[in-house]
Amino acid sequence: MNVVATSVFIGLFVFVTILGFLASRWKAAKLDSLNEWGLGGRRFGTWITWFLLGGDLFTAYTFIALPALVMGIGAMGFFAVPYSMLIYPLGFIIFPRLWAIARKHGYVTQADFVRGRYGSRFLALLIAITGIVATMPYIALQLIGIQVIIGALGFQTTGLMGELPLLIAFAILAAYTYSSGLRAPAMIAIVKDVLVYVTIFAVLLVIPAQLGGYEKIFASAPVENLLLKTPTPESARDFSNFLTLTIGSLLAIFLYPHAATALFSASSGDTVRRNMIWLPAYSIVLGILALLGFMALAAGVQQMPEYAPGFEQYGKNFAVPALMLHSFPDWFVGIAFAAIGIGALVPAAIMSIAAANLYTRNIHSEYINPNATPAEQTQVAKYVSLIVKVGALAFIFLLGNEYALNLQLLGGIWIIQTFPTVITGLYTRWFDHRALIAGWIAGIATGSWMAFNDGLKASFTIDIFGYEIPGYAALYAFLLNYTVAIAGTLIVRALKLRALPDATSDAEYLDEAEHSNTLQPEAKSVITAE
Repeated sequence: MNVVATSVFIGLFVFVTILGFLASRWKAAKLDSLNEWGLGGRRFGTWITWFLLGGDLFTAYTFIALPALVMGIGAMGFFAVPYSMLIYPLGFIIFPRLWAIARKHGYVTQADFVRGRYGSRFLALLIAITGIVATMPYIALQLIGIQVIIGALGFQTTGLMGELPLLIAFAILAAYTYSSGLRAPAMIAIVKDVLVYVTIFAVLLVIPAQLGGYEKIFASAPVENLLLKTPTPESARDFSNFLTLTIGSLLAIFLYPHAATALFSASSGDTVRRNMIWLPAYSIVLGILALLGFMALAAGVQQMPEYAPGFEQYGKNFAVPALMLHSFPDWFVGIAFAAIGIGALVPAAIMSIAAANLYTRNIHSEYINPNATPAEQTQVAKYVSLIVKVGALAFIFLLGNEYALNLQLLGGIWIIQTFPTVITGLYTRWFDHRALIAGWIAGIATGSWMAFNDGLKASFTIDIFGYEIPGYAALYAFLLNYTVAIAGTLIVRALKLRALPDATSDAEYLDEAEHSNTLQPEAKSVITAE
């Protein structure tokens, strides 16, 4: 055991645990409603939302897996950087509308919005189930990140005693999430992000200096991995995969329930817009994290015998921990590992809350106990948040890491199928709920078949007029989903079938800032004068 690093790691872990329990008193309120427990009372300002969304979207597994991917395949692994940048201009336009309608109607989940917009309990149920199922393996991936860090500290991570540190970590996580709700990860996210930025700053200063500069770092990587290949008929496959993976990930990322939960907790539409302006700072960090894959190659940590057990057990996912152990003193290793470990706790907490909100609002309150009071709904959500965490642990302990990874691949394919219903619904009510259900079924079935067809791989090759076009299976299934939804709606319109009532109105999709921008100049001047 690395005593110094472990001591620093545990000290920081205890500190955030205390913060997690104290968070129940932050922005004081009675935590007996989902609005308060599950969304922080929708009172988080720009900075808190920024930390929360950053801690939510850039997870511990991102820190571990992205450098491992770059170490293995090089430039192709950088697909995460462009899609994480492109989402924010899109989000600047879209998500204030989602926030506005959720605030006006008290919606807690995306499925709540679907229920109100389309009037269909069944369509809302499908959206809720998709979100819950896609979130479970995502939580399990955070466990993988913590497992790697615990192993790097020198602990055995197999067998009952090896699993004990992970059980303790998630028992504490479950306790303060149960007690404080979304306030806990919001407060802890501040500490996590400070640690992350300190670690990244140190990485930029120390590791390149140790390795002789970036020229030597890049020279150590295989030439074919440094850049995407020059476009030719033979290399078109790489570009098609890169482009479709970027677009598909771009469309899917904010559809995950934990992302929507963080957005709904914002205090205003302008808070959401400011975050879409400032969140690219995390994408810069993401690019630096990806470079750690090349740094690990340059340092040669994979060939060092002292790290061989870690690489044997975790594969290239051990690259970043090995690089940190090789490059920094033990006390700073503890800080860097705490950044990754706490970086698992924050998203795992938000994900479990989001899944609990979905179950409570769109399954329990719709089908099991429609007369549940706000306090009863909150209590159910608290219990479900515990069950979700236990389920995530079961993924790891009973089914293994590879199973969680495979399900996460399917999760991305499934969650994007909610796009036609949720995002399109923010702009038009033209689609019929029956057609959207048919499109969802087509997208889920086709996407799952594409993934399983070649041993659970993200890429699938389609044949169009003799041209083979490989690409991200989620995007292909998504396009089929839209096609079926459009065709189905046209058929419903032709048959003149009755649509279900819409509980929303066009004006409700504008928040205060958008309302002021729609006023005539004369009206604005009158308001200003008054």
